Amino acid sequence: MAVFRGFKAFRPAVDKQAQIPALPYDVMNSEEAREMVKGNPYSFLHVDKAEIDLPVGTDIYDDAVYEKAKENLLSLENSGALVQDSTPCLYIYKQVMNDRAQIGIVGCASIDDYMNNVIKKHEHTLAKKEIDRIRHVDTCDANTGPIFLTYKNNDKINDIVSGWMNDYQAVYHFTADGVEQTVWVIDDSEIVSQLSALFGSVPAMYIADGHHRCASAVKVGQKRREDKPNYTGEEEFNFFLAVAFPDEQLEIMDYNRVVKDLNGSSTEEFIEKLSDKFIVEKSDGRFKPSKKHTFGMLIKNQWYSLEAKAEIIDDSNPVARLDVSILQDNVLSPILNITDPKNDDRIDFIGGIRGLEELEKRTSSDMTLAFAMYPTTVDDLMAIADAGLIMPPKSTWFEPKLLSGLFIHHLSY
Repeated sequence: MAVFRGFKAFRPAVDKQAQIPALPYDVMNSEEAREMVKGNPYSFLHVDKAEIDLPVGTDIYDDAVYEKAKENLLSLENSGALVQDSTPCLYIYKQVMNDRAQIGIVGCASIDDYMNNVIKKHEHTLAKKEIDRIRHVDTCDANTGPIFLTYKNNDKINDIVSGWMNDYQAVYHFTADGVEQTVWVIDDSEIVSQLSALFGSVPAMYIADGHHRCASAVKVGQKRREDKPNYTGEEEFNFFLAVAFPDEQLEIMDYNRVVKDLNGSSTEEFIEKLSDKFIVEKSDGRFKPSKKHTFGMLIKNQWYSLEAKAEIIDDSNPVARLDVSILQDNVLSPILNITDPKNDDRIDFIGGIRGLEELEKRTSSDMTLAFAMYPTTVDDLMAIADAGLIMPPKSTWFEPKLLSGLFIHHLSY
């Protein structure tokens, strides 16, 4: 059963609530981050992408970057821009985007639950990305960006959360990147205990987004256990910062594909090859899939609809039946010779937040072919994680993104 407990968060002073929080470190590059922080010395990007405060060209993995992140975090805390709660709390984090709300609880999850697969994964991680976040967490002595978790809807948890939101005033309410952000602090120890007990009845939690941050936080905790062999298990390094959302509130967006060339085929030859396994029809305009196993395809300014034939759909396998798998196994690999999409520079991936217009833009500039996908579902994600399987690369795109800098969890106090 899942462990989810309160902690003494460092969080923005009320008058800095809109200045400190920032998008996650991995959704922009260093140059974009430099532009984003202009005129805002409080932006949390000074912590999460501290190379922006060092000379242009500094290696982002240089020791100086991690030391600068630590310096900037302590500066925010020592100046009072970030303040710490005096008792362990849980926090309600509500985000509203395009009139859709998701409401999560911010707390600390257990590294043991991760290691014992109570917290379930659906992605592989890359060692290089892990090492970067391990160094960042260890040097800063803090989890600075929350892990995005989900769990199967629990009405008792929902009732407590709704009651608190109705009875108490929010501590933060602001808009960032077009998303309305609202936070409540649950500082009643009895309610914190009740919620923790309810999470204790949750059989599993699932990583929705943040696999690298989660793996890194766990490895820092393991390292600290080795350094302190008499640890009790209650030290903060045994836990990591997370936001847990009920599955019914989440929406996964499409994660589309663009391809540089047709692997030597003409357009007519390519469509003929597709027709063996898909029903291919011209579309009068943009084609955005409205159901599973259908795809939009754009080539030479012409949109097509593709529907997978029944013989290529394996409903018995939760990975094989994903649309991203069907496309990979029947088009990208055998026809276009893209066998390693994670590392092949002939393919690129575009989050659905950017719309079909971005596919048209790319196929008019540096790409030849685009595929519009039907989104993977949260049920798909859970089924794959429950089976101990791994999703293909770039299967899910979550919006809105969780902001960094709203809650900081220190590992030693």
